Amino acid sequence: MKTSLLLALVCTAVLVAGARANTPGEPETLVRKVQEYAQKATAMAKTAFSMVQESDAAQQARQWLADNADLAKQRLVWLKEQLLEFWKPMPAA
Repeated sequence: MKTSLLLALVCTAVLVAGARANTPGEPETLVRKVQEYAQKATAMAKTAFSMVQESDAAQQARQWLADNADLAKQRLVWLKEQLLEFWKPMPAA
């Protein structure tokens, strides 16, 4: 996540430098462009952060599945045995 946030900050700095170069002597325009670029950089940072969160969630889910795969298999075997026992014909009385 630090890398993504650093990337967003670098993008902001580059965009601000570009805005300054495009508007010499007009501070209001410069401020407006910087605000626009800051909003874009914030959106990029939010997107990067949500991607990291989704990646972390997926990694946790994979870990949980790996940790519980054997238990799930055991439960399925038990369930199969129970179903087979349930469906056995009853002996005649």
